[in-house]
Amino acid sequence: MAQLLEVFMILSFGAAWPLSIIKSLQARTAKGKSIFFLLIVELGYICGIVSKFVAGNINYVLFFYCLNLVLVFIDIVLYFRNSLLDRKAHGASVSYAGENGKEH
Repeated sequence: MAQLLEVFMILSFGAAWPLSIIKSLQARTAKGKSIFFLLIVELGYICGIVSKFVAGNINYVLFFYCLNLVLVFIDIVLYFRNSLLDRKAHGASVSYAGENGKEH
């Protein structure tokens, strides 16, 4: 029963990641995302996985920890891709503006 509850907990936390990934893909911007938050969540999943090995409690629940770890990692990669797109867009808008900020 405890393992089943743990799976439900992990699935509850992980339910939002596919939607977050889709939003990151569509938005093509890192605005509104926190890399600090994503890294803390990633660290939490890593700690959960390590705890399974340390306790010798390797079971099917480990799959769900690993799945969430991969989903958060994808969102982190998209954060950096979108940050690069933001920098490129900002650089393009600055290069087209004159000294007074008006476009030529």
